[in-house]
Amino acid sequence: MSPLFRRGKSAQSPGPAAPPLVTLIGKPGCHLCDDARAVVERVCAETGAEWEEKDITQDEALHREYWEQIPVVLVDGAQHTFWRVDPARLRSALGA
Repeated sequence: MSPLFRRGKSAQSPGPAAPPLVTLIGKPGCHLCDDARAVVERVCAETGAEWEEKDITQDEALHREYWEQIPVVLVDGAQHTFWRVDPARLRSALGA
C-alpha cells in the first residue's frame, strides 16, 4: 500500500442514492492489510460500493486511533471490523 489515499469504484453504476463508502485503514508491509484489501476490492466490485485506503504511517490521528487494530474497515465512517474482514458480513453491511 504505497499511496496515502487510494479510492476504487466498481464498474456498476450506483442507484439514485450515493453508494456506501468503505475505508480500509492500514500500513505498508502489513500482510493482514493485503488480505483485507483483496476482500474489500472484491466485495465493493460486487456491490457497487466505493472504497478508499488510508495509510496510518502518513496520518498521526489515524495512527493514534487504530495502530493496534489494523487493518481496520469503516463503512460510511463507522468502524465495521478490524484484523480480518469477513466477506459475507461486509456484503451484509453494504446492503447486499
